[in-house]
Amino acid sequence: MSRTPWFGLWDTYFAVSYVVTTMLLFTSGSEPPHRVVALAALTLVVPWYAALGRGLMLQRTYGRRNVVFAIGLFLLFTVAAAADLQASYALFAVVPLLMMSLSTPAAIAVVLLANLVPVTVVWLRGGRLDREVLDVLPIPLLGIAFSVLLGLWIIRVMRQSRERAELIEELRTNRERVARLSREAGVSAERERLSREIHDTLAQGLTSIISLVEAAESDVTAAPDRARSHLGVAGRVARESLAEAREFVAALAPPALRESSLTQAVRRQVDGLSAQTALTARLTVEGPEQALPMAVSVVLLRSLQEAIANVRKHAETARHVEVVLAYGGDTVRLLVRDDGPGFAAHDDRHGFGLRGMRTRALEVGGTATVDSSPGQGATIEVTVPVPESGEAADEHR
Repeated sequence: MSRTPWFGLWDTYFAVSYVVTTMLLFTSGSEPPHRVVALAALTLVVPWYAALGRGLMLQRTYGRRNVVFAIGLFLLFTVAAAADLQASYALFAVVPLLMMSLSTPAAIAVVLLANLVPVTVVWLRGGRLDREVLDVLPIPLLGIAFSVLLGLWIIRVMRQSRERAELIEELRTNRERVARLSREAGVSAERERLSREIHDTLAQGLTSIISLVEAAESDVTAAPDRARSHLGVAGRVARESLAEAREFVAALAPPALRESSLTQAVRRQVDGLSAQTALTARLTVEGPEQALPMAVSVVLLRSLQEAIANVRKHAETARHVEVVLAYGGDTVRLLVRDDGPGFAAHDDRHGFGLRGMRTRALEVGGTATVDSSPGQGATIEVTVPVPESGEAADEHR
């Protein structure tokens, strides 16, 4: 019902046709008994349509019930027209009903018969095919042509309405599917972001704190000053990790980049590595420093943090770490090299952090490569493109 609002207009048309035809019957000059029979037959069409025909038309299916309805409608109209020719005006309602309830070929055939009913009645009453019958014949012929055209138009409207309803339903289904996929993609992207942030910040910070506390425990008796130094550094790392956690939950830039440039943030990471471990870490900056988009700076800083975490975790015998930050005009390159035991580059134990590093680089159109083999140390290189200076400066602000 709600999908065929136009059908209410058809109900109104049907009611008006019935009222007009019955009024014409009251003004006809036929015998009262004939008039009563015609009125009764036309009145029976109303419940016949309401009880059976209307539901069939709304369902838009063709079956045995449609044939039963069409036969009943045709017989009631024939009885009314035979009793009083004024009932022939009911064709304006009967024809559309037949066209909507039957398939097109069957409907056209029944409509032809219905339009010939008035001529047949005149012929049978006169007993022969005289001039009176011939004078009436053009009217049914015009009615047949009009009925067929009207019926075809009605069928076209019904088909377009059905196709429109199906299209609307398909669009609604697709919209729901797109919304669901969008939500799932958003959840997946946010989960991936949180996983990378936790791995690159909290996990590494906690690892550093554990190492510093263990070092302080071993020095608390023999070298209390050094133990206090370790605990001081652990406290600073804990505060920095807490700040990082608050910031990435809010999806903001890391505090280290909001408060200083990329070069300064990288230098603090390298100095922290030297202060927290026995490694000798050295930073080399090549080329003039540039204003970078925040997204590029975050990728390089997080990649450095991941590389440093790998050195702490896997390069037990390493003694030296070299970090190079090279500004090349249209690219920025970060290189981290250690002299540790190295590892097989395809080793799954290093998979998540390195995958996260590559993913971050790809998000800004860059690349991340790992060159390592057992006994040969490890070299991690991240290269990202830099937009034009104006665009970079705007984004950086």
